Amino acid sequence: MQAPSRKGPLSGITIITLEHAIAAPFCTRQLADLGARVIKIERPGIGDFARAYDGRTRGLASHFVWTNRSKESLTLDLKQSQALQILGELIARADVLVQNLAPGAATRMGLSFEALHTTHPRLVVCDISGYGSDGPYHNKKAYDLLIQSEAAFLSVTGTPDEPSKAGISIADIAAGMYAYSGVLSALIKRQQTGEGSHVEVSMLEALAEWMGFPMYYAYDGQSPPARNGAAHATICPYGPFGIGDGNVVMLGLQNEREWKLFCDKILCRPELTADLRFDTNVHRLENRPALHEIIVEAFADLTVQEVVARLDDASIANARVNQVGDLWAHPQLHARQRFHTVGSPAGELKALLPPATVNTFEYRMDAVPGLGEHSTAILRELGHSEAAVDALRAEGVI
Repeated sequence: MQAPSRKGPLSGITIITLEHAIAAPFCTRQLADLGARVIKIERPGIGDFARAYDGRTRGLASHFVWTNRSKESLTLDLKQSQALQILGELIARADVLVQNLAPGAATRMGLSFEALHTTHPRLVVCDISGYGSDGPYHNKKAYDLLIQSEAAFLSVTGTPDEPSKAGISIADIAAGMYAYSGVLSALIKRQQTGEGSHVEVSMLEALAEWMGFPMYYAYDGQSPPARNGAAHATICPYGPFGIGDGNVVMLGLQNEREWKLFCDKILCRPELTADLRFDTNVHRLENRPALHEIIVEAFADLTVQEVVARLDDASIANARVNQVGDLWAHPQLHARQRFHTVGSPAGELKALLPPATVNTFEYRMDAVPGLGEHSTAILRELGHSEAAVDALRAEGVI
């Protein structure tokens, strides 16, 4: 079999992106992973505001490092006509335009799909927004936590006493994932028809899709899933349980056969299978606190290694409740060689390979760009002289 090529399937595809924060940058970074050339347009002197979120990654912002490797950074002040002209030159050579600017901003600059399609019929335009381009909410500002609230995610996440947000930006991630797959679909469609498409993704609609289970659970006005912290809302026992050595194990039972094994081999209390409080999943849910107490008591004199060994021997699904730092050292990720290094303005950094392993190509894993790092090279490529580039910089255009 032929060895994987360094070139990914999007090699030769150029993407221009007017992006900030997470949703659009996450989309375009994944396109870059596949070999696309991604030119990120940033504001001179400021850049993507995610650059300033924190300095936790050797002085760089953690969100920015995660979502911006393998890109080129070109600074343009799009309030100036010369900058818009340069952007037009780039779009004329591009295959895809991605943007998640404030509502209406791209249209005001003449960058709507309708405006661009007449002169660039092969261009794919991807618009990412909070609520979509029409409807009563189309002009509302949208941030991740606001969309988690609006999409009812908070209503099913947290404890019975208090809702909780997700610990990561799931609304942004959901929108970025659907934008990524939407752009890929549009590029495949263009191969068939020769014509570009308009891809539109809203954060609300992306997260609403992820809320499919609780929506159907509460169908026709039925009660929604209860908030149960880290425990499963509708299966018991399925959740975190403390162990005597101070660790926590997450375990999940899926059926009555596993419940019988759990009582016999893990709890060493086979009589519990006949206990009317616990003989069905419905009854175990009704008596969850009592069952939780029994399980914790059984684990009180054990170590996490002993509990996990018992669960593994009985083929009952389980996991350790790790901390974030544990993930960097996770033995499975290292055994499968999922960590590589990428360059950055702060030097080499560890980076995870994309999750889907494909045997016919290697992912692109290039540097996280400094602000405006590629401005001169890109403008020279467009035919601007060195003196002209210097003049643009002096005038604050780049």
